[in-house]
Amino acid sequence: MTDTIRSIFLIAQVFLNRLAVAVFALAALALALATILAAFGILPWLEFQVSFGGQIYENAGQIAQIGLTVLAVLLCFYLPTNARVMALENSHRRFHMNMHDVTQAYSAAHAADRAGMFRIQSEFDAVRERLAYMREHPDLESLEPQIMEVAAQMSYISRDLAEVYSDDKVDRARAFLKQRQQEVEQFNKRLDHAKAVGVRLKQWAQDVEMEESVAVSQLERLRDDLRPILPELGYEEVSGLDGTVVGLPQRAAE
Repeated sequence: MTDTIRSIFLIAQVFLNRLAVAVFALAALALALATILAAFGILPWLEFQVSFGGQIYENAGQIAQIGLTVLAVLLCFYLPTNARVMALENSHRRFHMNMHDVTQAYSAAHAADRAGMFRIQSEFDAVRERLAYMREHPDLESLEPQIMEVAAQMSYISRDLAEVYSDDKVDRARAFLKQRQQEVEQFNKRLDHAKAVGVRLKQWAQDVEMEESVAVSQLERLRDDLRPILPELGYEEVSGLDGTVVGLPQRAAE
């Protein structure tokens, strides 16, 4: 939308510029012709009176007509400069359009080169092969032959680049990177799972240690409670053997 508005504005600007130049040239020509004819008495002079400082100038119209004619003729010398500026702008605009066309044609040829459509190695035949491809391309039918020729030469020069970054190699690189990315994602998932399992095992080990500590404490308390009545039950605690209890002989017990 913006490009369309800019194009319309440029067209209107060029049209109005040329119209202004034509009107100005015609006006200068008409003034010069009228002044020359008035000088020879064929046409009347422009007549009006001007009062300045209390003095009335009867020939003010003639002076104004001559002055405007001289000014218009002098300004006509500016028209060639304006024409050169307009020609430069048009040349720049055509250059921009041509470069856009060359870029479009080169992009199509380079894409085909990356796809492996061109097999000829010699320069002349390779350029001709690319020209034939661009002539048959549906999006490049309106381009000039010179533009296609430049694009074909550019495509031939960049054939090594197209071979290095061919579609097959780029697809393989993308597939390889995608596979590596999937492997990294799977590794991260496994690592997260291992971390979660480690946390659970650590918590489990702490719980088991706490339960063992409670069991040992309860066992010690039970031993302390049973130690006074062991002889009555026919047992005695052997010192030095971690509180091992052995049975007394039946005779000793009696």
